[in-house]
Amino acid sequence: MVPGGDGRREFDPEALADRAFLRLLKSVVVPRPIAWVSTRSTAGVDNLAPHSFFTVASETPPILQFTSIGRKDSLRNAVETGEFVVNLADLPNFEAVNASGTAYPPDEDEFAALGIEREPSVVVAPPRVAGSPVAIECRTEATKEFYDSVVVFGRVVHLAISERVLVDGHPEIERLAPLARLGRNEWSEIGTLHRVDRIPIDEARRDG
Repeated sequence: MVPGGDGRREFDPEALADRAFLRLLKSVVVPRPIAWVSTRSTAGVDNLAPHSFFTVASETPPILQFTSIGRKDSLRNAVETGEFVVNLADLPNFEAVNASGTAYPPDEDEFAALGIEREPSVVVAPPRVAGSPVAIECRTEATKEFYDSVVVFGRVVHLAISERVLVDGHPEIERLAPLARLGRNEWSEIGTLHRVDRIPIDEARRDG
């Protein structure tokens, strides 16, 4: 018990089944942005799937990362062809994003199966989601395996942002309307915004 605080329940990952511990972990590491990843197989079949273990891994060079839990089609295609696209998973596409998480067989095209419009990418072969406001084209830089999870690192080679979400040349969060994953089968959208500047060191020391 922490003085002045609530009691905590302690969880040892070694003492719980993997899935039980993961459910707890994913419920507290929130919100998680979603990489809506489009790839193309070596046989020419397009694939589209959401991955909620996703973030920026490096500023220079610009590198994104997403994690494939299990040997998913996105992972295989990104490794075999060396290319993928991260499309913004936004609120207007909520149902399509969720539907594309269904485990379709590798030879079935999710774009066609779900009626999702695609558009050509500029630099890479996999198509972009035409209705998504942002497309980040990547070339696979490296992978890192952790048992049944594989982290895919992609170097950003092109960025496309819809004019409809730009204000004075900068994307506005309210217009982007990104989705995020929470715990269980819960999702979230942008709510209250808090804007605050970072405090300079001299001001922080002065105000102590």
